[in-house]
Amino acid sequence: MSDYLPDVRSIPEISSLERSRASERRTEGLILFQTCEYVARKFPYLRHWLFMRSGLLCLFVLLSTAAWPQSISLPGHESLYYNIEWRLINAGKAKVELQQERSGWHIGLHLESSGLVSKLFRVEDDYSVNTNAGLCAENSVFVAHEGSRQRETKITFDGAQHHATYVERDTAKNTVLLQKETEIPACVHDVIGALFVLRTLNLEPGQSSTMAVTDGKKSVMAKVEAQGREDIKTPEGVFHTVRYEAYLFNDVLFRRSAHLNFWLTDDRRRLPVEVRVRMQFTIGTITLTLAKHE
Repeated sequence: MSDYLPDVRSIPEISSLERSRASERRTEGLILFQTCEYVARKFPYLRHWLFMRSGLLCLFVLLSTAAWPQSISLPGHESLYYNIEWRLINAGKAKVELQQERSGWHIGLHLESSGLVSKLFRVEDDYSVNTNAGLCAENSVFVAHEGSRQRETKITFDGAQHHATYVERDTAKNTVLLQKETEIPACVHDVIGALFVLRTLNLEPGQSSTMAVTDGKKSVMAKVEAQGREDIKTPEGVFHTVRYEAYLFNDVLFRRSAHLNFWLTDDRRRLPVEVRVRMQFTIGTITLTLAKHE
């Protein structure tokens, strides 16, 4: 079980209510752990039992009552496939892949246009980010092929020195378009990584939290709010979900006026079954709907 848990103690986005509940769980966990120790001392023959000898039983007890509410975990590997819709038109496909590594996580996103949109403006983008065990960003690469535009953006996050280095290049002309350093907190999340942080939070409708988010050029404390429960229909079936809004637009992290919503399944998987960006009328709404997950 511990192989699939991020180091949640290093993720700062815990509300005061969650901290209170976590404190109660830590107290209960300490009592249960001491009970394990007592049983092992009182009944020595039990030390040879697999769970006692390896400490797995007591470890399980501690994990199940740890500081993170309900021990919401991420899988060691996951692939999520999405259909992209724009103005009721099939606009493309997206694949998000999560992989646990020895010292943290690797998250990848592949996005490509299709159909009529691809004929008007072909898009093929690849983004990847490496994080530590607490999902704090360490480095990211974004390679964009959008029409005649070809860009490569690399960001290095140095939490110890509290700065991020952003370098954007035009790969067609082999020129540097922008190079910048931005002040960041010790733990900051990229936008994609922040979605996975949200999946580990246990926010009930009406509750909110904040998290440090950056695009490499600007760092903000962004609010995320659980707004209500809804059923969402997807090619994989109907899911019971909780709707969240992340406040990143409207001059928070991005200048553009828009609303960003996520629908996560209302269970321990916390699958992001739908993502919706509602922009001004002239641009419209972009919706990503889960088509398959592995």
